[in-house]
Amino acid sequence: MVNNLKRNKPKYKQIIDAAVVAIAENGYHQAQVSKIAKQAGVADGTIYLYFKNKEDILISVFEEKMGLFVDKLNDIIKNGNSSSECLAQMIENHFQVLSNDRHLATVTQLELRQSNKEIRLKINAVLKNYLVLLDQILIEGMLSGEFNPTMDVRLARQMVFGTIDEITTTWVMNEHRYDLVALAPKVTQLVLNGLRA
Repeated sequence: MVNNLKRNKPKYKQIIDAAVVAIAENGYHQAQVSKIAKQAGVADGTIYLYFKNKEDILISVFEEKMGLFVDKLNDIIKNGNSSSECLAQMIENHFQVLSNDRHLATVTQLELRQSNKEIRLKINAVLKNYLVLLDQILIEGMLSGEFNPTMDVRLARQMVFGTIDEITTTWVMNEHRYDLVALAPKVTQLVLNGLRA
Protein backbone atom coordinates (compact mmCIF):
# COMPACT_ATOMS: atom_id res chain seq x y z
CA MET A 1 0.00 0.00 0.00
CA VAL A 2 1.05 3.58 -0.62
CA ASN A 3 2.31 5.50 2.38
CA ASN A 4 0.75 8.82 3.35
CA LEU A 5 3.77 10.80 2.13
CA LYS A 6 3.16 9.67 -1.45
CA ARG A 7 -0.61 9.92 -1.05
CA ASN A 8 -0.38 13.64 -0.33
CA LYS A 9 1.57 14.40 -3.51
CA PRO A 10 -0.50 15.91 -6.37
CA LYS A 11 0.56 13.30 -8.95
CA TYR A 12 -0.79 10.50 -6.76
CA LYS A 13 -4.34 11.85 -6.98
CA GLN A 14 -3.83 12.64 -10.68
CA ILE A 15 -2.87 9.00 -11.33
CA ILE A 16 -5.77 7.66 -9.22
CA ASP A 17 -8.30 9.79 -11.13
CA ALA A 18 -6.73 8.81 -14.46
CA ALA A 19 -6.86 5.12 -13.49
CA VAL A 20 -10.60 5.38 -12.83
CA VAL A 21 -11.17 6.74 -16.34
CA ALA A 22 -8.76 4.31 -18.06
CA ILE A 23 -10.20 1.26 -16.29
CA ALA A 24 -13.80 2.35 -16.90
CA GLU A 25 -13.21 2.99 -20.60
CA ASN A 26 -10.92 0.04 -21.40
CA GLY A 27 -11.73 -2.56 -18.74
CA TYR A 28 -9.26 -3.51 -16.02
CA HIS A 29 -7.44 -6.14 -18.09
CA GLN A 30 -7.02 -3.84 -21.12
CA ALA A 31 -6.06 -0.78 -19.08
CA GLN A 32 -2.28 -1.08 -19.31
CA VAL A 33 -0.12 1.07 -17.06
CA SER A 34 0.89 3.01 -20.21
CA LYS A 35 -2.80 3.93 -20.83
CA ILE A 36 -3.18 5.08 -17.23
CA ALA A 37 0.04 7.13 -17.53
CA LYS A 38 -1.16 8.72 -20.78
CA GLN A 39 -4.54 9.58 -19.21
CA ALA A 40 -2.73 11.11 -16.22
CA GLY A 41 -0.31 13.02 -18.46
CA VAL A 42 2.76 11.46 -16.82
CA ALA A 43 5.59 9.19 -18.00
CA ASP A 44 5.08 5.43 -17.51
CA GLY A 45 7.95 5.35 -15.02
CA THR A 46 6.24 7.96 -12.83
CA ILE A 47 3.47 5.46 -12.07
CA TYR A 48 6.03 3.13 -10.44
CA LEU A 49 7.15 5.88 -8.07
CA TYR A 50 3.72 5.61 -6.48
CA PHE A 51 2.48 2.09 -7.21
CA LYS A 52 4.07 -1.37 -7.35
CA ASN A 53 1.91 -2.59 -10.26
CA LYS A 54 -1.55 -2.35 -11.84
CA GLU A 55 -3.16 -4.38 -9.03
CA ASP A 56 -1.77 -1.90 -6.52
CA ILE A 57 -3.33 0.93 -8.57
CA LEU A 58 -6.76 -0.77 -8.54
CA ILE A 59 -6.67 -1.38 -4.79
CA SER A 60 -5.46 2.19 -4.18
CA VAL A 61 -8.30 3.52 -6.36
CA PHE A 62 -10.77 1.62 -4.21
CA GLU A 63 -9.12 2.77 -0.96
CA GLU A 64 -9.16 6.41 -2.02
CA LYS A 65 -12.69 6.43 -3.40
CA MET A 66 -14.18 4.24 -0.68
CA GLY A 67 -12.64 6.69 1.76
CA LEU A 68 -15.07 9.32 0.41
CA PHE A 69 -18.03 7.10 1.33
CA VAL A 70 -16.61 6.30 4.79
CA ASP A 71 -15.81 9.95 5.61
CA LYS A 72 -19.27 11.10 4.55
CA LEU A 73 -20.99 8.32 6.51
CA ASN A 74 -18.94 9.24 9.58
CA ASP A 75 -20.16 12.84 9.22
CA ILE A 76 -23.77 11.66 8.82
CA ILE A 77 -23.55 9.57 12.02
CA LYS A 78 -21.88 12.40 13.99
CA ASN A 79 -24.74 14.77 13.14
CA GLY A 80 -26.85 12.96 15.74
CA ASN A 81 -29.75 12.11 13.43
CA SER A 82 -32.03 9.16 14.02
CA SER A 83 -30.93 5.81 12.61
CA SER A 84 -33.62 6.05 9.92
CA GLU A 85 -32.34 9.47 8.85
CA CYS A 86 -28.74 8.23 8.85
CA LEU A 87 -29.73 5.34 6.61
CA ALA A 88 -31.67 7.62 4.26
CA GLN A 89 -28.66 9.95 3.97
CA MET A 90 -26.28 7.03 3.49
CA ILE A 91 -28.33 5.67 0.58
CA GLU A 92 -28.72 9.09 -1.02
CA ASN A 93 -24.99 9.85 -0.66
CA HIS A 94 -23.99 6.47 -2.10
CA PHE A 95 -26.15 7.04 -5.17
CA GLN A 96 -25.05 10.71 -5.46
CA VAL A 97 -21.31 9.95 -5.43
CA LEU A 98 -21.63 7.28 -8.12
CA SER A 99 -24.13 9.29 -10.16
CA ASN A 100 -21.65 12.20 -10.19
CA ASP A 101 -18.76 9.97 -11.30
CA ARG A 102 -19.95 7.43 -13.83
CA HIS A 103 -16.44 6.17 -14.52
CA LEU A 104 -16.10 5.36 -10.82
CA ALA A 105 -19.49 3.61 -10.88
CA THR A 106 -18.31 1.40 -13.75
CA VAL A 107 -15.10 0.55 -11.90
CA THR A 108 -16.78 -0.25 -8.56
CA GLN A 109 -19.79 -2.10 -9.94
CA LEU A 110 -18.24 -4.01 -12.87
CA GLU A 111 -14.45 -3.96 -13.07
CA LEU A 112 -13.65 -4.72 -9.43
CA ARG A 113 -15.78 -7.84 -9.63
CA GLN A 114 -13.73 -9.26 -12.47
CA SER A 115 -10.48 -9.07 -10.52
CA ASN A 116 -8.71 -12.05 -8.99
CA LYS A 117 -9.37 -13.46 -5.53
CA GLU A 118 -6.38 -11.74 -3.92
CA ILE A 119 -7.56 -8.31 -5.12
CA ARG A 120 -11.14 -9.05 -4.02
CA LEU A 121 -9.92 -9.94 -0.52
CA LYS A 122 -8.03 -6.63 -0.27
CA ILE A 123 -11.06 -4.76 -1.57
CA ASN A 124 -13.30 -6.49 0.99
CA ALA A 125 -10.92 -5.35 3.75
CA VAL A 126 -11.38 -1.73 2.57
CA LEU A 127 -15.16 -2.13 2.25
CA LYS A 128 -15.29 -3.40 5.84
CA ASN A 129 -14.85 0.15 7.21
CA TYR A 130 -18.04 1.21 5.43
CA LEU A 131 -19.96 -1.85 6.62
CA VAL A 132 -18.82 -1.35 10.25
CA LEU A 133 -20.45 2.10 10.14
CA LEU A 134 -23.62 0.61 8.64
CA ASP A 135 -23.66 -1.92 11.54
CA GLN A 136 -23.36 1.01 13.95
CA ILE A 137 -26.48 2.64 12.45
CA LEU A 138 -28.41 -0.65 12.56
CA ILE A 139 -27.46 -1.43 16.17
CA GLU A 140 -28.29 2.11 17.29
CA GLY A 141 -31.68 1.75 15.58
CA MET A 142 -32.33 -1.53 17.37
CA LEU A 143 -31.40 -0.03 20.74
CA SER A 144 -33.58 3.05 20.19
CA GLY A 145 -36.56 0.93 19.11
CA GLU A 146 -36.60 2.37 15.57
CA PHE A 147 -35.71 -1.02 14.10
CA ASN A 148 -36.77 -4.52 15.08
CA PRO A 149 -34.74 -5.22 18.25
CA THR A 150 -34.52 -8.96 17.50
CA MET A 151 -33.26 -8.73 13.91
CA ASP A 152 -29.99 -10.35 12.85
CA VAL A 153 -27.58 -7.41 12.28
CA ARG A 154 -25.43 -9.37 9.82
CA LEU A 155 -28.44 -10.25 7.66
CA ALA A 156 -29.79 -6.70 7.94
CA ARG A 157 -26.42 -5.31 6.79
CA GLN A 158 -26.39 -7.68 3.81
CA MET A 159 -29.95 -6.67 2.94
CA VAL A 160 -29.20 -2.93 3.10
CA PHE A 161 -25.83 -2.96 1.35
CA GLY A 162 -26.92 -5.66 -1.11
CA THR A 163 -29.93 -3.58 -2.12
CA ILE A 164 -27.86 -0.40 -2.63
CA ASP A 165 -25.22 -2.33 -4.53
CA GLU A 166 -27.64 -4.20 -6.81
CA ILE A 167 -29.60 -1.06 -7.70
CA THR A 168 -26.36 0.74 -8.56
CA THR A 169 -25.12 -2.18 -10.67
CA THR A 170 -28.43 -2.32 -12.57
CA TRP A 171 -28.17 1.44 -13.24
CA VAL A 172 -24.63 1.01 -14.61
CA MET A 173 -25.69 -1.98 -16.75
CA ASN A 174 -28.55 0.14 -18.14
CA GLU A 175 -26.00 2.78 -19.17
CA HIS A 176 -27.24 5.39 -16.66
CA ARG A 177 -30.50 5.84 -18.57
CA TYR A 178 -32.41 7.04 -15.52
CA ASP A 179 -31.80 9.18 -12.45
CA LEU A 180 -30.16 6.99 -9.79
CA VAL A 181 -30.44 9.62 -7.03
CA ALA A 182 -34.20 9.95 -7.65
CA LEU A 183 -34.55 6.30 -6.55
CA ALA A 184 -33.06 6.98 -3.10
CA PRO A 185 -36.35 7.79 -1.28
CA LYS A 186 -38.08 4.67 -2.67
CA VAL A 187 -35.11 2.45 -1.80
CA THR A 188 -34.96 3.98 1.69
CA GLN A 189 -38.68 3.32 2.24
CA LEU A 190 -38.35 -0.34 1.20
CA VAL A 191 -35.27 -0.86 3.36
CA LEU A 192 -36.83 0.83 6.41
CA ASN A 193 -39.99 -1.26 6.03
CA GLY A 194 -37.81 -4.37 6.19
CA LEU A 195 -35.85 -3.19 9.22
CA ARG A 196 -38.95 -2.22 11.20
CA ALA A 197 -40.82 -5.46 10.59
